[in-house]
Amino acid sequence: MALRTILTDNDPALHKSCRPVTRFDGRLHDLIDDLKETLAQANGAGLAAPQVGILRRVVIVVDDQENMLELVNPELIAQEGEQEGFEGCLSVPGRWGVVKRPQKARVRAQDRNGAFFEVEGEGIVARCFCHELEHLDGHLFTEHTDRLYTSEELDELLQAQEEEEEA
Repeated sequence: MALRTILTDNDPALHKSCRPVTRFDGRLHDLIDDLKETLAQANGAGLAAPQVGILRRVVIVVDDQENMLELVNPELIAQEGEQEGFEGCLSVPGRWGVVKRPQKARVRAQDRNGAFFEVEGEGIVARCFCHELEHLDGHLFTEHTDRLYTSEELDELLQAQEEEEEA
C-alpha cells in the first residue's frame, strides 16, 4: 500500500471521464488499497480514482459506521428526497460551497473481485455517493454552488448558526 498524491482542481485529469474497470486483478486491488490509505491519511469522507490521477471508475466512500466502502464501476440507481448543506472536496482544499443533493441514494457497484452488490446511504453518505460518482465523469462540486467559502468563513457561519440555535 502507498499514499498517493491528491490532485487539485486545476489538474486536467479531474475534468475527464473515467473508463470502466474490466480487469479485477492485483493492480486493481493495489489501487483500492492505496485509495483507502490515502483517504484515511487525508481524513476525508470519500475519494475517487481520478483524484489521484487514475482514470478508472473506482471510489471509496466512508459509511455511517466508519467503514470504507469499495465501489468499482458504481452507478446511482435511485435517489429520494433533498438535502442542502456545505460540501468540500479533497481536490478543492480550503473551499466549501452550499450544494443540494438527495437525502437518500442507492448505488449499484462491483467489489474488488467483480461481484455486483447494492448499497444505500442517507444524509452525508448519500451526499458522498453523489459527490464521488460525479468525479468519475469529470465533474466537481464547485459546478453546483454559486459561491465558495474559505474555511474561516465556514467556521464563522457555523458558529453564528450555532449561536442562533441556542438563543
